[in-house]
Amino acid sequence: MSENETKPVAERRVLRAKPFSRSDRIFFKTATAAANSSIVLVTLILVFLAWRSWPAFQSQGIGYIFGSTWDNNPEKMIMQIGPMLWGSIQLSIIGVLLAVPMSISIAYFIVFMANKKIGSGVTILVDLLAALPSVVLGLWGLIVFSPVAAGWAKLLHDTLGFLPFFANEDGNFLRSPFIAGWVVAVMIVPIIASVTREIFSQLDRELINASLALGAGRWSTFRRVILPTASGGIVGGVLLGLGRALGETVAIYFVLNLVFEVNWFNILQAKGGSVASMIMSKFGEAGPAEVAGLMAAGVVLFVVTLLVNSLASYIVVKAQPWRK
Repeated sequence: MSENETKPVAERRVLRAKPFSRSDRIFFKTATAAANSSIVLVTLILVFLAWRSWPAFQSQGIGYIFGSTWDNNPEKMIMQIGPMLWGSIQLSIIGVLLAVPMSISIAYFIVFMANKKIGSGVTILVDLLAALPSVVLGLWGLIVFSPVAAGWAKLLHDTLGFLPFFANEDGNFLRSPFIAGWVVAVMIVPIIASVTREIFSQLDRELINASLALGAGRWSTFRRVILPTASGGIVGGVLLGLGRALGETVAIYFVLNLVFEVNWFNILQAKGGSVASMIMSKFGEAGPAEVAGLMAAGVVLFVVTLLVNSLASYIVVKAQPWRK
């Protein structure tokens, strides 16, 4: 055989294993049915919301999503959620910008700095924060946090008020998107920190130790080794937190002044929007036609959140560079 000839590559074997015993088959079928039932349930929810909201979409047209008027006069009903939809996106962006540095810092401390006991304690506290009901965090934000955050907002206005983001014309710093964004950040920190912690814990420690042995500091190792390797998983966790933030209802309702006027960038002004909070505030006194409009708002929010969560799940699954 000449040296130029290459040996045939053996075909990779694929192992297939099926449950054989009766108990294994029952468990396998039960688990499969449970997994498929979640897809069926989400589909049924979407179909129900689309069916109930179709009259609103049909009567309002594309202006339902981009308009900025909500008038429940039965003679000429106008339902448009533009300010609320932009408000939900705005609050989610503010919450993510505030939550990501805190989440990454918490995850880094637990995995790379704290000893086992302290790390376990911090992990339990973070998980407990995720278990707190929204109404509890909303009341905390309204009674305890809002006065403190209003002081921060006033300081930003006094220092950087020449920027449009920090302008405030009426001098009221309460119930603003800035405060609501902080509350949202507190709610999504456990989600992002949990995903980031799992990604950090699966990194190759020999790679990190080699970087430290070559003289790199902790900051250089984090910036040039840990962060690039774990970036995919972190992005997935951030998107999961973003999906959670988009659907937040009660907590935002307590700390934000809902106004049907698009507040593009003035995050210190006492006006903002949230689709979920708007649905909650109007549902109790809505008539049949307005209920259809609120259902339509639910459809829009449902689709946006579903897309964000699907993208996050895909990124988290693919974020395993150490196995390549």
